[in-house]
Amino acid sequence: MTKWFLDAFRELIGYEGGYVNDPADPGGETKYGISKRSYPSRDIAALTLQDAQAIYYVDFWRALRLDELTDYQIALELFDTAVNCGRDTAATIAQKALRFLGGSGVVVDGRMGSRTISALNVWIEHDAEALHKALNGYQFMHYEQIIERKPSQIKYARGWMKRVQYYNKRKG
Repeated sequence: MTKWFLDAFRELIGYEGGYVNDPADPGGETKYGISKRSYPSRDIAALTLQDAQAIYYVDFWRALRLDELTDYQIALELFDTAVNCGRDTAATIAQKALRFLGGSGVVVDGRMGSRTISALNVWIEHDAEALHKALNGYQFMHYEQIIERKPSQIKYARGWMKRVQYYNKRKG
């Protein structure tokens, strides 16, 4: 595991609580942000912090190729978005943000491939803050669409916005 991942995991785990089994949560039984819906064969209640860390490293950090990015805050932002919204959604949000910023050659396919990584690094070099804000904007729109489709999910809006607010504070 890389230093960036370990740092990101420590930051993220503060937003992911312990064991919860909220019937209104589409993820169902959840611990450390790992849901039964996503990991149906796992005993979620018995999941350890080390188990969660291993899952996050392989299934989120490495799957999204976040060590290939040249800015920790952008990697952290995409990691958090993936954990909260799903890997494909995080990649889609990145691609939409890039297209919004003028990356007309970026295909919105929900996959974090070499072209998306390269385009992210170009924008990191050009204007990382603009990229960060665009990522946050599309993340917000994702949450808004969830609530539009299923109004009962409004109960999670404040927590979702806390994540957007926190990760929107770029560290120099």
